[in-house]
Amino acid sequence: MNEHPIAAWHRLVASRNPVGLDALLAEDAVFLSPVVHSPQRGRKLTAWYLAAAFHVFFNPTFRYVREIIGESDAMLEFETTLEGVLVNGVDIIKWNPAGRIVEFKVMLRPLKAINLIHQRMAAMLQSTQ
Repeated sequence: MNEHPIAAWHRLVASRNPVGLDALLAEDAVFLSPVVHSPQRGRKLTAWYLAAAFHVFFNPTFRYVREIIGESDAMLEFETTLEGVLVNGVDIIKWNPAGRIVEFKVMLRPLKAINLIHQRMAAMLQSTQ
């Protein structure tokens, strides 16, 4: 993969289109959610959760407000507003030497936002089964 994984992620976010997730994710990718207690393992599950998140999080108010990028991992802080609730969170992304994401962890605050995201993600995931 020639494009830096964070540049590729930003391109997908800017397009608000999850097409391209499979190419960005490693086969053994793991998704760690603030609302699901166990890690979701594998490219297919990780892509499924991230695609649902595209629909829940990405609206015109979504923006990354800070980035810390290392050699093989990054922390991207974001904000978005949903139903009048300011959602603040971080995406912690780790990639392998091939530039494919091997771990994607989402952390959220405040509690009201976590509860709202839990409801919306559950509804989105149920509608795509």
